[in-house]
Amino acid sequence: MSNGPLSGIRILEFSQIVAGPFAGVALAHFGADVVKVEPLKGEDRRNTGAIVPNEGKYFQSLNVGKRSLTVDLSRPEGQALIHRIVPTFDIVMSNYRVGVPAKLNIDYETLKKFRPDLIYATITGFGENGPYATRAGSDIVAQAYSGLMAAEGKVDEFGAPASIMSTTIADRGTGLAAAMGVLAALYHRALTGEGQEINVSLVKTALEMQSLQVMREPVHDATLRDPVVAEVAERRAAGGTYEELLEIRKGARRGLTAQRLYYGGYNTKEGALVLGALTKQNREQVRSIIGMRDDLDDPDYDARAPGAEERFEAWHAKVQETLMEKTAKEWVELLLSKGFPASEVNFAEEMADDPHIVATDMMVDLVHPVTGPQRVVGPLVKMSATPTGVERSAPPLGYHSREVLAEAGLAESEINELIEGGAVGEYS
Repeated sequence: MSNGPLSGIRILEFSQIVAGPFAGVALAHFGADVVKVEPLKGEDRRNTGAIVPNEGKYFQSLNVGKRSLTVDLSRPEGQALIHRIVPTFDIVMSNYRVGVPAKLNIDYETLKKFRPDLIYATITGFGENGPYATRAGSDIVAQAYSGLMAAEGKVDEFGAPASIMSTTIADRGTGLAAAMGVLAALYHRALTGEGQEINVSLVKTALEMQSLQVMREPVHDATLRDPVVAEVAERRAAGGTYEELLEIRKGARRGLTAQRLYYGGYNTKEGALVLGALTKQNREQVRSIIGMRDDLDDPDYDARAPGAEERFEAWHAKVQETLMEKTAKEWVELLLSKGFPASEVNFAEEMADDPHIVATDMMVDLVHPVTGPQRVVGPLVKMSATPTGVERSAPPLGYHSREVLAEAGLAESEINELIEGGAVGEYS
């Protein structure tokens, strides 16, 4: 995209799995030229759920808009090649485990010798220092360690902890944080000429996603947090199950019953429905629409009083009974006509053809060199003067190796020598 806001900015991406690749996609949407460096056999996730070898849908969705350069970084020739081409790039991104970039001689301290104003984004599981810096991390591990998983309180059919959702929320949030840091660093460099290293981690992102619960504040904590934490610790030490610990925490949050009744999901005559009341005014709206009476907004209502939970359950049953009288579509039309926030519960697999999604150009049509026509989710951000967009599909393995190296000034004979010697791979 020659008129994208990051047109002319070049990014060398050493990435795998989700967080790093997603950061690259976000920046490619702004027009940056993102070159993904992969092993000669490709990133492992290329074949996750793949029908066509090396071109799995999972990989493609996380690498839209990039070019692929395959290099054997375990070889001195591969490392020397990176040192040679890095001056032609503005940004390097890595989400390898702490210590791996240094071992491969592609860490910030090494690469900034070849480009002093380099911006280098490092994505890790637990951060760059501390006792767990070198600990292996993944999205589900970050959810568990940070408390995010327990905060959602989901369990599987065996009563064991379950991931909070089907997508990798800590990974993707961290990818966005990395992209945000890169943009800020580019602005700083434009003002001062100075490059820098950016550090983000999955655990830090997961903490921020529950900043209310993680935050410490003495008055609130002494009243609500501390007794629950003490009770959980006592029950855990006595061998309490995960579900028992969740029940203790759930009991402490019964003060949120006003939100729970009209801010959540219900079944209907056909399909499922979500009510999205955030204010007292919203709750009054929905009560009027469905003919409901309750005391949740009464100034004297005490969610922790004896019998309060039973009363809430009775109200919940009444709401559910009422909502079974119409289909989800009918309820949504009625609720929206009154200005109340609500939605049918859709499946992601249906959304590419949704009339609103299509009308607002949230999807983009592309052609993959191997698998053909496809539609992908477009940029998160729209801009009027410097349009964002998606220039290309995810790259086949090594598809741009020759192209990228030629742009960096290597002669065709040098490229041939690197490929024949096994330091570089190309698409075949």
